[in-house]
Amino acid sequence: MICCQFIFKPGTFDDDFHRLDGEIAAYARSLPGFDRVEKWVSLDGTVTNAVYYFTDMESINALARLPTHREAKDQVQRWYDGYRIVISEITATYGDGQLEL
Repeated sequence: MICCQFIFKPGTFDDDFHRLDGEIAAYARSLPGFDRVEKWVSLDGTVTNAVYYFTDMESINALARLPTHREAKDQVQRWYDGYRIVISEITATYGDGQLEL
């Protein structure tokens, strides 16, 4: 499993942002390697972490090549007051089975 985290400080979102964000999210969910997405917000509400899980790098690379995704990346400074991308491989996950995310 591969985890792609998009950690950001929201700025001002406009109609272009919402359109691109919706298209990118729909495409990510349509990829064969897409597993799920989780979203976390810091206690003070200033930082968001959107966590996408994929089963393969091919799906991640397909998302990175999406023209809509590239368009959004070119304009990231318009909408965010800072961001970081973290891509990591999950080697193990465990729990008691009672937490549904």
